Amino acid sequence: MCKFLDRIGQNNGMKSIKHLRLCVFLLILIIMFGVTGYMTIEDWNFLDALYMTVTTFTTVGYGEVHEVSDLGRIFTIFFIVIGVVYFLYIAGAVVQFVVEGQIRTILGRRSLDKKIDRMHNHYIVCGYGRIGRILCKMLAEKPVDLVVIEKNQDLISVMDNDKIIYLSGDASDETVLLRAGIKRAKGLVAVLATDTDNVFLVLSARQLNPDIFIMARASHNETKSKILAAGANRVESPYDMGAVSMAQRIIRPTVTNFLDFAFTQKRKDIQMEEIPVNPSSSLVNLMLKDSGIRQRFNLIIIAIKKPDESMLFNPSFETVIEAGDTVIAVGQEENLQKLEKILSARR
Repeated sequence: MCKFLDRIGQNNGMKSIKHLRLCVFLLILIIMFGVTGYMTIEDWNFLDALYMTVTTFTTVGYGEVHEVSDLGRIFTIFFIVIGVVYFLYIAGAVVQFVVEGQIRTILGRRSLDKKIDRMHNHYIVCGYGRIGRILCKMLAEKPVDLVVIEKNQDLISVMDNDKIIYLSGDASDETVLLRAGIKRAKGLVAVLATDTDNVFLVLSARQLNPDIFIMARASHNETKSKILAAGANRVESPYDMGAVSMAQRIIRPTVTNFLDFAFTQKRKDIQMEEIPVNPSSSLVNLMLKDSGIRQRFNLIIIAIKKPDESMLFNPSFETVIEAGDTVIAVGQEENLQKLEKILSARR
């Protein structure tokens, strides 16, 4: 449907350009016709003929430059009809452009609403500023189903270009959150401009869905506790994270370069991924040495997160893979996808 609407938009854009060119061409042609007619019939000079042509064509009616002959009057009547038809054509083209634009907007909005209605376990990102846009681009690489809520009308064209599914409105409005499917969503990310806005947003979201995971942005450390009290599961400060990252690049440059390769660089030879273990996976209750992960997929298991949130780093070959674990592995993207199919598969 979106491709169809894009195609309609492109076709309408081409039609608009053709209409504009045709209107300009007809205008020049009609003025040349009028000037030529008055110069030929009345034997006027160019300026007089042009003045009479413009006043007649626009139906202003300032009066005749010179006395007009009977043949000139017949020509003037004919020329007035041409002018009226021309302006009716322009008016029709403008109305058509406006109506088609409104229809295209309505169809596009309905298409987005239908996509949102079909979403389950998706994420809602509130705010499409600098942080929100980067966040959405990174999440889309997974890919993760996303709905963005943004009230700034200037960012609508940006979201359209980024092919983002979005709602235009106030993120703290319960009606907008319900339209975004908050009761079916897996998580919500609050990255609005101010901490106050994020506090109100977290309060509204937590009331609508007590079980949803909420991550929020805090610009000031003193507001972190307020956002947590409002119901956020996790609060992050971009400034703190940026400072920590800069310090790590000075202290541990090799480690940070490795993490850049694993997380931000699109390289096929090295990726890091976390994979939840389905209780029905064929690898459940097997030791790492018996799972064949290393031999079959050439992957390195660097950690296993247990269901109680404890982290087992550098697990031994006798570590047992249990249901509910999250395996953190490093290796080629293709092999990571193969392991994910096995760990997520049902027997």
